[in-house]
Amino acid sequence: MKRLLLLVVALMLATPAFAQDGTKDRPLRVMLIPADGGTESGTRADYEPVFNAISRMTGLNFDIKVGQSYGAVVEAMCNQLADIAFFGPVSYIQANERGCAQLLAVAVQKGESVYYAGMFAKADAPITAVKDLKGRRVAFGDINSTSSFTFQMAMILDSGLDPIKDLAEIRMTGSHANSIAALAQGLVDVACLSFDSYEKAVREGAVDPEQIKVLVKSIPIPNPPLAMNTKLPEELKAKLKAAFNSVHEAPGITPEMIRGYGGKMVDAYDANFSDDEFSVAAAKLAMISNELKGEILKKASER
Repeated sequence: MKRLLLLVVALMLATPAFAQDGTKDRPLRVMLIPADGGTESGTRADYEPVFNAISRMTGLNFDIKVGQSYGAVVEAMCNQLADIAFFGPVSYIQANERGCAQLLAVAVQKGESVYYAGMFAKADAPITAVKDLKGRRVAFGDINSTSSFTFQMAMILDSGLDPIKDLAEIRMTGSHANSIAALAQGLVDVACLSFDSYEKAVREGAVDPEQIKVLVKSIPIPNPPLAMNTKLPEELKAKLKAAFNSVHEAPGITPEMIRGYGGKMVDAYDANFSDDEFSVAAAKLAMISNELKGEILKKASER
C-alpha cells in the first residue's frame, strides 16, 4: 500500500502542470481583465472574434473567461489556471516579474501599438487641470489598472496633490465602464479611464459626449498585451505567436474579426513587440508604493 501511494505521488509530480493542449476536450484557457465591466458579454465579446480567427487558422480551441479583478487574472496565470491572458500593461508587468507570463502579442492600428489614459469631467464643471482635483470626488477603476488608476494617480502625485489629504472622496469602481457611469450619474466629479473605454461607452450610448469633457490625456502607453503562461510548451508558444503575427492576412479571415481592447477593429497583431516598451508603465507603477495603495483603498472604503 505504501509503495502504491509513493507511485501515485511520483506520477502526480511527473504530470505537466498544463494538461490543456487546445483540443476540444482540453481547450486553452483564456482569462481577460475586466477592463469594460467584467461581464461575460462585455470584455469577452471584445476578444472572441480574434480568438475565433486564430482557432480557424490553427485548429486550436479556446475557453474564454473574464476575471473578477485585474489581480485575479494575475493570480490565475501564476497559479497555472490560465494559459493565455489579456492584461493591462501594469498587470502584465506584475505577472512577468513573477515569472509566470511572457508576451504573446499586442494590437497594431495605423502602425502604432499605443493607447491613452485620461481623466474626464462634466462639460460644465469648473475643473480645467489636475490641480483642480483638490476637494473633488474622483472615480478610479481597478487599483492594478494601468489606464484607470496607475497613470492618473501618477499625474495627481506629479501635480503636487496628496490623494489621501486632498481628494474629497476616492471611489474604486472596479472597471473603466463603472467609472464613466459614476461620472454620468453625478456620483463623482472626475472619472479615470482609458480613451478606448470612453469611446466604447460613447459608441454604445452609455454617455453623451456633449456632456463630457477631457480634463487630461496621458502620454502614449503600450497597448494592453496578450500574454502566454511561461509553462506552456515551447512548440505551442511558437504556434500561437506565428498565428497572431499573420492572422490579419490569413485566408478566410475578415477584417471584422481582427479586434482588440474595447472591441475596436485593429489592423494586425504584433508578436515581436519588445518587453522594453513597457518601461513607461513600469516607471509610473514605481511611483505608487504598496503603502500608498493601502491608504487609497482605506480612504475608498470610508466613503
